[in-house]
Amino acid sequence: MLAAAALNTPDEMPQDIRWMNAASAALLVLAVVLLLAAGLVKLSRLPFFNIAHLQLEGEMQRNNLATVRANALPRLSRGFFNQDLAKAREAFEAVPWVRRAVVRRVWPNELRVTLEEHRPAAYWHHEDRDDQLVNTFGEVFDANLGDVEDEPLPTLSAPANPMPDQAKVMLDMLHRLQPMVAPLQAEIDTLRLTDRGSWSVLLDNGADIELGRGTADEVAVRVERFVRTLPELQHQYPAPLAHADLRYPQGYAVRLRGVTTLQDAAKTAVKKR
Repeated sequence: MLAAAALNTPDEMPQDIRWMNAASAALLVLAVVLLLAAGLVKLSRLPFFNIAHLQLEGEMQRNNLATVRANALPRLSRGFFNQDLAKAREAFEAVPWVRRAVVRRVWPNELRVTLEEHRPAAYWHHEDRDDQLVNTFGEVFDANLGDVEDEPLPTLSAPANPMPDQAKVMLDMLHRLQPMVAPLQAEIDTLRLTDRGSWSVLLDNGADIELGRGTADEVAVRVERFVRTLPELQHQYPAPLAHADLRYPQGYAVRLRGVTTLQDAAKTAVKKR
């Protein structure tokens, strides 16, 4: 009898029964997990977990809480748990003047958003579309131009079909040339670049200067020579500058308001070495 009983010990349970027990346990665990998941989904949809608070951080000059809420909240999910943070970020970055947004969930029903606004550096003008703005990073963005009409922003006039980084290239050139023309008692109103890569500037005193083609260093050399030697010419001809052409290899040509100068039979040319 004892020997017969030993044959039925649990350790020697038939393999099919052990598989059935394991499958039953797995199904039980799965059922519990599904019940818990269903409960959590139902719990997450309770009004208590709806987004009820929006906290904005960051320095804002163009926006306020009311304008951000009006523009972004209609594009957001109301729930705390099912809030897609990537889509929420896109919603806030679609708000006018917002360059970058970082969105975080704060338990139990709050969104905390850190905003970085565009800081305008120049107008962006080209033939392909309406005027836009360029920020301090050289990025083109859309905004109501009326918001900056009282700010003395220069204009970057780009060629048609500009390259993706064209605005940054032109902004860098603007920043390089601005201090160079300061001795002329003027500031750059418009920096232009043609389809052929030729640069020119219009100063806020009305003077128009052709800078020509070349690298930024080559253009800077011509501008430095012009600004350094122009006072000598204006000492002889005390008249405001109207136009200058720096595309000559060894000099430049100028036109002064009310004065015409000739040298070596070159029309309106005064060459300075």
